[in-house]
Amino acid sequence: MLILSSNSPRRKELLAGLGIPFKTLVIQGIDESYPDTLPACDIAEHIAVKKAAPYRDTLIGTDNIVLTADTVVVLGNDVMGKPNDEQDAYRMLRELSGRTHHVYTGVCLTTANVQRHFSVCTDVTFKVLSDDEIWHYIREYKPFDKAGAYGIQEWIGYIGITGIHGSYYNVMGLPVQRIYEELKRM
Repeated sequence: MLILSSNSPRRKELLAGLGIPFKTLVIQGIDESYPDTLPACDIAEHIAVKKAAPYRDTLIGTDNIVLTADTVVVLGNDVMGKPNDEQDAYRMLRELSGRTHHVYTGVCLTTANVQRHFSVCTDVTFKVLSDDEIWHYIREYKPFDKAGAYGIQEWIGYIGITGIHGSYYNVMGLPVQRIYEELKRM
């Protein structure tokens, strides 16, 4: 049985698209910190591995696979997680406006005996966003549960993204093609 450790409706939708049966189980209160010295490109994978640790004991004696994931947006050396409030969301979108950034999703697949982890990077470019566009998006879509304060599949993605290099689904929060390949290997 595949177990998705996420409450994200987007991750559930994307994993369901693979046609693989799964259930959801989330252990609350997992520490998602990382060392300050960790390169930005490694943070999401580091956190995905940390999220998997509390599940190891529950896997003993089963054939279950737990999937944990984390997504971060990186602009230069600035790591953007989920915004704290409207002002933080505005700051993030203003910084992303007119620029290309990287979206990293780290994934960890864990069984009782094996653990595979990896990250996928997608480059995303935004047009120059007006303040009216940013505030409309924040107030209407409330992107407080999204890394970088945006969902590519929402209005801001339709009107603001001018280019993408890599996996669209990775930007949504789950690189399903790579997950499929890794599950086949397991």
